[in-house]
Amino acid sequence: MQDIVIIGAGKIGGAIALMLAASGDYRVTVADRSAEQLAALDSHPMIATATVDITDRAALEALLKNRFAVLSAAPFHLTGAIAEAAAATGTHYLDLTEDVATTKRVEELAKDANSAFIPQCGLAPGFISIVGHDLTKHFDKIDSLRMRVGALPQYPSNALNYNLTWSTDGLINEYIEPCEAIVEGRLVTVPAMEEREEFSLDGVTYEAFNTSGGLGTLARTLDGRVRTMNYRTIRYPGHQAIMKALLNDLNLKNRREVLKDLFENALPATLQDVVVIFVTACGWKDNRYLQETYANKVYAGPVAGRKMSAIQITTAAGICTVLDLLAEGRLPQKGFVRQEQIALPDFLENRFGRVYDPDVLKIAKAS
Repeated sequence: MQDIVIIGAGKIGGAIALMLAASGDYRVTVADRSAEQLAALDSHPMIATATVDITDRAALEALLKNRFAVLSAAPFHLTGAIAEAAAATGTHYLDLTEDVATTKRVEELAKDANSAFIPQCGLAPGFISIVGHDLTKHFDKIDSLRMRVGALPQYPSNALNYNLTWSTDGLINEYIEPCEAIVEGRLVTVPAMEEREEFSLDGVTYEAFNTSGGLGTLARTLDGRVRTMNYRTIRYPGHQAIMKALLNDLNLKNRREVLKDLFENALPATLQDVVVIFVTACGWKDNRYLQETYANKVYAGPVAGRKMSAIQITTAAGICTVLDLLAEGRLPQKGFVRQEQIALPDFLENRFGRVYDPDVLKIAKAS
């Protein structure tokens, strides 16, 4: 039985707490400064709550002391403070951030840490890096790696063809911040919302375009080993053009609070979503130029006795799987750990990671 702290009582934090509690192997304390959000969490005998302002360093360190791990499901701009408290208390640290600057700060803290620091444990970055790195091992020489992920409504009904499914702050950050890519063998920065493409999967047409953070640390891991590598977010056609008008023509990229207010008051949230994962690698094997593709769709469904959205399921399962592997001693116990250090078979065989397999049952509710 491990004692875990989850920072953030939102949709994803609540899903993580329920998954871990239902497993029967974790005692979970969910911390948030909002008593209202804490009160809305699912009731479970293995879930406790704590009203804590994470900007209060002393209170945060007191909460983390003698805990096995802290999992950050807080907005990206608060994650650095959580990582600093974890370093001070010797607590294992995991997060879901897509923010590049935050991850660099976590890597710095990990250099002298006595515990493991594992950022970007969600879907993208996270699972997508594990899949992408696994595909590269199937070739004698890798040429290109293209990773595409999207969390989409099953039933789009507005001009954006989109519903809110996760953190609004994180979504806006992805749409605005610069993106990493490898172009002709060089690690470069490319602008968000550009390089639009279209593709079809299972008879459905999608568009994809650059967004920030999805590559995680994989760009640096494969730098010098691949000619082309990029990450793009999947949407239904038409989304990118409207978003570019909002961000650029109306200058909302420099008025994030206005954009956030518009999103949260005009775009309804939905639990009826689908996560689309599409990764393609090309390279040489036995002197032949070949392509391998990983394609998967994960739908909303019941997990631990609760209906969850697909983005809740995939994001929460990602960080829960990494935590499980860490607790089992199958990951380094100190220092900076990259997602691509996790073997795909280990991930998919895990009790939480199995939700990525459409042919197995979802996590059962503990009796």
